[in-house]
Amino acid sequence: MKKSITLLFLLVTSMIMYAQKGEITARELQDYVSYLASDSLKGRKPGTPEINAAATYILDHFKAAGLKPMGENGFQWFDIVTDVKLGDKNGLSFDGFEASIRKDFIPLSFSSSATVNAPVIFAGYGFDIDIDSLKWSDYKGIDVKGKWVMVFRADPEIDNSDSKFIPFSDVRSKVLGAKDKGAAGVLLVTTKSVEKEDKLMPLVAENNEVTAGIPIVSITRELANKILAKTGISVDSLDRAIIASKAPNSFSTGITLIGTTEVIQKREKTANVIAVLEGSDPMLKEEYMVIGGHYDHLGFGGAGSGSRMPDTNAVHNGADDNASGTAMVMALANRLALEKGKTKRSIIFVAFSSEEIGLLGSKYFVDHPPVELKKIKTMFNFDMVGRFEKDKNSISLSGTGTSIEADSLLKPLESSLPFAVVHSPDGYGPSDHAAFYSSNIPVFYFNTGVHTDYHTPFDDTEKLDFDAGKLIGDFAASIILGVDNLPKALTFKESGKKEQAGRSGRRLKVTLGIMPDFAGTEKKGLRIDGVTKDGPADKGGMKKGDIITGVNGKGVGNIYEYMTRLQSLKHGMTVNVEIIRDGRNEVLIIQL
Repeated sequence: MKKSITLLFLLVTSMIMYAQKGEITARELQDYVSYLASDSLKGRKPGTPEINAAATYILDHFKAAGLKPMGENGFQWFDIVTDVKLGDKNGLSFDGFEASIRKDFIPLSFSSSATVNAPVIFAGYGFDIDIDSLKWSDYKGIDVKGKWVMVFRADPEIDNSDSKFIPFSDVRSKVLGAKDKGAAGVLLVTTKSVEKEDKLMPLVAENNEVTAGIPIVSITRELANKILAKTGISVDSLDRAIIASKAPNSFSTGITLIGTTEVIQKREKTANVIAVLEGSDPMLKEEYMVIGGHYDHLGFGGAGSGSRMPDTNAVHNGADDNASGTAMVMALANRLALEKGKTKRSIIFVAFSSEEIGLLGSKYFVDHPPVELKKIKTMFNFDMVGRFEKDKNSISLSGTGTSIEADSLLKPLESSLPFAVVHSPDGYGPSDHAAFYSSNIPVFYFNTGVHTDYHTPFDDTEKLDFDAGKLIGDFAASIILGVDNLPKALTFKESGKKEQAGRSGRRLKVTLGIMPDFAGTEKKGLRIDGVTKDGPADKGGMKKGDIITGVNGKGVGNIYEYMTRLQSLKHGMTVNVEIIRDGRNEVLIIQL
């Protein structure tokens, strides 16, 4: 309690100091980031005591600024899945053989916990495709109802970047297809054409509590060969035969397998932090503007965390991503609180949790708004606004096409700025404004660009430009006050797609929209010989001549490795692509 009182006292003292200046200052931005990105908060991973400490810090600031807490005393709690672990009951056995967990098999994170005692049917690639240009059914002529289905991962055209199988090749689609046919469980085998080493798929939390409804198990090729032994056929020979014939080859293995899976999801609570500055106009105060940014990050990184160094276990401080955006929200709360009694509309300030694991906080906010959603007229989002590049001398402002009035409002405000503002009309994007745009709310998304420290342990406070941050904050405040002074709310206009692809149903194949160097003349990675206008790569800033060296932290050495990386991606995902441009390493964020 004493510690909390001391923290509140320090916040109030700093607020008074900043308020006397009547403006956003570089010092306050630095103070906020220094705490949020400190080692003591251990990377602000959702579901940890450290992110809860950050939430309390932000809320105390809002209170000190004179804002009124919303939700449950300033917090909007929701549940997330933070981890998955194996229970004690996992096992696979047949004909007296006991398979070893983690050596021979492992359930996947979205596997249901159950026991299945049933025959094993081999069903090729698990396809059931019937479209005009492609017909392929691995289930034709076989009955898999109530049985284990063993299927190969990926597809028989793994090296074909234009394969028509790609939309049907991801694991979730194969599992759904097996379930549709009545399968009781699925055994997934990774063939040599996909992975030379005989590895199991990793058990990585998907931060999604929805399970498949049946056991889903990754097994080694060695174990698969034991199951196939009675047929005299091996995984390698099956793989080669199906690829050569381009035809299904499904059959009963003659084995009855007893399998038990137990996957335990670890759930924790995390919170959005919400407070409001009430408007003064008797009528317009019932209209709300939202100013937000996410305050979570990757914790200590590791596999499945989103870290670009997944093999490194170290604090990911996330100074730019997104302590910088949170600090901007806090500074704007301080700055706009000075306008109390002058602002017409009410302003909700919110620090979102769980952005890094799927924009969960902003989605929860929109689904459970503290006021009627139709009363929220505009959303301002700040995500990675701390690494201003002086050589570029510009910032990105997205969502400028989501309201009819935006361009005319922005033009006079930008005329005297010491930096350029690059407009992007799209309202959808890889951050928390997406949920608001999907709900027909005009958005403004501030960003200073991605850098090579993105999602690594090297995104630290000392690398931020707080003087530039002060200028960006002043510019943002002028836009917010400009919107507030409009006699009518901004008029929403659709600009770009409205939502991500869901997990269910058939997905379109994944492409970046590039023409790669098929000849493989570049030895450091995959050179780009062309970029499709308005495609994902173009929108993400990729240029002809760039060399792709990695996707989501995994290396790309040639076109074959590039295509393999794409197999694990899904329509609607946001990926980080590592490139070499003019001899420099850079990172691009691309919405597929």
